[in-house]
Amino acid sequence: MSVGEPIAAQARPGRGVRIEARELTRRFGSHVALDGVSLTVEPGEAFGLLGANGAGKTTFIRLVAGLLIPSEGHLEVDGISPATSPARVQARIGFVMETSRLYPEQRVRGFLRFIAGARGLSRPEAVRAVEATIERFRLAPVATRLIGNLSKGFQQRVSLAHAFLHDPPLLIVDEPTGGLDPVQQREVQEILRSLRGQRTLILCTHDLNEARKLASRVAVLREGRLIADGLTQDVLGEGAVLELFRGPDEHRV
Repeated sequence: MSVGEPIAAQARPGRGVRIEARELTRRFGSHVALDGVSLTVEPGEAFGLLGANGAGKTTFIRLVAGLLIPSEGHLEVDGISPATSPARVQARIGFVMETSRLYPEQRVRGFLRFIAGARGLSRPEAVRAVEATIERFRLAPVATRLIGNLSKGFQQRVSLAHAFLHDPPLLIVDEPTGGLDPVQQREVQEILRSLRGQRTLILCTHDLNEARKLASRVAVLREGRLIADGLTQDVLGEGAVLELFRGPDEHRV
């Protein structure tokens, strides 16, 4: 990667990226947040990452995004290590966090143009990308409104739109419908469903029904360990699904 190369120019358009983790471990002092996890996400796959609070989901996606460095093991995104080349990997990622980081005093279109410029898009590219993204995420009715005055559903759409502006082949979404009403949940889920097969999608959620609707394959983490990985209907089908999320010493009721 050349010094000063715009981030947008480094992104590779296409049908998604391949993610491979081998014996991936991350420690914080004596606490093992992720313990020897090995899994692969294929290009264009809608992949659900499930687990209770503290299971290691956020640690895993932060490692993928190059925001953390593994304590042990190996991780590659399209053959690139996020630990050694984080900017190259981040150019391929759109990241929607559980808590939206938006500017409530900005208007939707102006905010998206600001993000497009920060991503390194030229002015003509930025204008095209913003208008295409407004259309894709159905933001035209609120494009001139202040973000702070929008409903939570529209704010979540703005979060998705800003992560998608640079046309990333990998989209990571963390609890995308948390706190939304049923209508807003359905609208956001429809948008995410429309991306399946076009991009690699990593979905972190506590909502098993949402995982069933959006993910073709899921993995379940518990106390930092990978305890299930397979087709969604196989992992989240009939049976005592909640047992996957409980530790061996937890009280059953």
